[in-house]
Amino acid sequence: VQQFLADVYWGDLDVLFMDLPPGTGDVAISVAQLVPGAELIVVTTPQLASSEVAERAGAVAVQTHQRIAGVIENMSGLPCPHCGEMVDVFGSGGGQAVADALTRVTGTKVPVLGQVPIDVRLREGGDIGVPLVLSDPGSAAAQQLTGIATGLANRGRGLAGRQLGLSPV
Repeated sequence: VQQFLADVYWGDLDVLFMDLPPGTGDVAISVAQLVPGAELIVVTTPQLASSEVAERAGAVAVQTHQRIAGVIENMSGLPCPHCGEMVDVFGSGGGQAVADALTRVTGTKVPVLGQVPIDVRLREGGDIGVPLVLSDPGSAAAQQLTGIATGLANRGRGLAGRQLGLSPV
C-alpha cells in the first residue's frame, strides 16, 4: 500500500478513492496510518452479518482518528421484474443500523449516503465498461449512485494542493 501511494504520480487530486477489502485487516489500518486525513465510507448490505463487520470497520476508523463520511447500503433490495415492488432479499435496515451505531461511537452524525438496490445491469455495465449511470440514468440503482456521488462532491473538501505526505522508498 505504501509503495502504491508513494510511487504513483497522482497530480492534483480532488479525491483519491480506494476500494478496500471489507473488515478491519492490515490494508485498512495501513491506509489509516499512511493517509491520516483520510475519510471513510462504510459499505454494508442489509443483513446482520455484514452490518456487524461494517460497524467494526467503523470502530477501527475511530481508533485511527479517521472521519466517517457516511454509510452506503449495497444490495438494498431487488425490484420485482413483474410489479416493480422491492423484495428485501437480504433483509432491510442494515445501513441505518450501522449509521446509528457509528453515530453513537463517534459522537457525530454519520449519515446513510444511499441505498443501492440490486440491478444486474450494474454488474454488466461494470464488465463492459459502461456504467449504469450512463446507460440507464433513470434506473433506481443509477439514481442512488448519482445521489451518493453528488452528495459527496458537494461536501467541498478536496485534496487539491495537499500533499499525501509519502515519498518513494
